Amino acid sequence: MSAALSLRLLHCYSKQGTFGHGSGVMRTLSVSAPREGYKYVNAQEQPTDLRSITDRAATTLLWTELFRGLAMTMSYLFREPATINYPFEKGPLSPRFRGEHALRRYPNGEERCIACKLCEAICPAQAITIEAETRADGSRRTTRYDIDMTKCIYCGFCQEACPVDAIVEGPNFEYATETHEELLYNKEKLLNNGDRWEAEIAANIQADYLYR
Repeated sequence: MSAALSLRLLHCYSKQGTFGHGSGVMRTLSVSAPREGYKYVNAQEQPTDLRSITDRAATTLLWTELFRGLAMTMSYLFREPATINYPFEKGPLSPRFRGEHALRRYPNGEERCIACKLCEAICPAQAITIEAETRADGSRRTTRYDIDMTKCIYCGFCQEACPVDAIVEGPNFEYATETHEELLYNKEKLLNNGDRWEAEIAANIQADYLYR
């Protein structure tokens, strides 16, 4: 089929509306020509005066927008930083911060926990396991106090339920481990945490005493 015949058939079909949109006019192939049914945003023409043309050329050729952005970035080098140099610098923590768990002792060295198991009962993640026995003097003390730190959701319910402030969530948040087993805390580990952080824990409890 010759090119002339193809163009003639295309012209005939366009008059019949085959390639049109109901109006019998062939759809234009130009993307710059306005189309019916399209909503154009900011379709105004660029001004053609010498000043506008010069400004647009300078913006394109001299990268003025790029240098304005770089100037804004460089200006922050001379301002006070909004970050700290962690881990060499650390920000303040709230007295209510809930970090690594610990079991506390009384000043005479006796462990506070009375094995009431309220923390075990209230724990929504079932992360606490307690076994206890009665001593010769009639007091109850734990023989086993385990916390699966991989289950804990740090809700603080155990600390709130404890009547003697034995189990607490201390200020330590740097206790990442390389193995899962290291996050299975036993009673000895929890008591060691309490001995290590007792000063900070006692100060936090005292600071928050009126709100409990």
